[in-house]
Amino acid sequence: MSAPGAASRLQFEEGGWVCGGDDFAAAVRAGLTAMPKSLPPRYLYDAIGAALYDAVALLPEYYLTAAESEILEQHADEIVDLTASPQIAELGPGNGRKTRVLLEAALRKHAHVRYRPIDISRDALRDFSQRLIAEYDRLSVTACCNDYVHGLNLQRLRQDAPMLLLFLGSSIGNYEPHGALALMRAIAAALRPGDALLLGVDLKKSPAVLELAYDDPAGVTAAFNRNVLARINRELGGCLNLRNFRFVVHYDAKRGCVDSFQESILAQRAGIAALGLEVAFAKGERIHTESSYKYDTRDIEDLAAASGFNVNAMWRDAAQRFLVALLTVR
Repeated sequence: MSAPGAASRLQFEEGGWVCGGDDFAAAVRAGLTAMPKSLPPRYLYDAIGAALYDAVALLPEYYLTAAESEILEQHADEIVDLTASPQIAELGPGNGRKTRVLLEAALRKHAHVRYRPIDISRDALRDFSQRLIAEYDRLSVTACCNDYVHGLNLQRLRQDAPMLLLFLGSSIGNYEPHGALALMRAIAAALRPGDALLLGVDLKKSPAVLELAYDDPAGVTAAFNRNVLARINRELGGCLNLRNFRFVVHYDAKRGCVDSFQESILAQRAGIAALGLEVAFAKGERIHTESSYKYDTRDIEDLAAASGFNVNAMWRDAAQRFLVALLTVR
């Protein structure tokens, strides 16, 4: 029997989420009028930001992508065997390079696989989903443009089969500890007994290695981070002079966190037309743009226990830089 046509194997759900637009404007107003100033890291990933991040992932200093890919390539069949699920969902698939490794392992085991990516970036999600359908004729995709928690709770995204949920790329590290716990609890509540979560986390290591990973000599990561200021100019009529900001990265060993900032190199004021707002910056004042928390094995065990998961397995890359954990709902 031939495989269903591509059109019948792809569904796209908006879910009521506003991707950008007024949501971005409200976040910029709140973040740049706060003390200290900050911008949510999810707004780093517009189309330009996503392309810059793809370039960051290729840098030798930014080992995270290569280390996680190494783990998945070595253990994909084992992961699929342990979960025995023909239904895979994913929070924030990005360009999907690592996703393909697991989808191909699942397709080696199952006659048909259902994949449900959830992301707030509508255009990137649609493009990614269409490419998957064209590449794999035994794959069905139900893509959801939504935030993670609301997307997971949409019942139309799942069927009765157990689900393997992917949350890769150390994305959990972008959340403050209380936010990470709240998200993990929400994920556990949205899943059912028999479902599994595959979680990728970056491991704690020397400050020199971590700071270099987030502030490469070529300045690619700096450009990726600074793009959020350019986005304010493009989308909201901002007059921010990007040359008046410098990229600053610092690893706080006590918190286990790499913090990223855009720092004003002089006292300045900048208008944002769409908000009817003028923002003042003191010399040396910083805009916090991203936190990247690092974990160790005990941290993962504690987070899993506190959020309603059991740890089934853990894998590390050969250089012991990165960890992928398979968790099941307790």
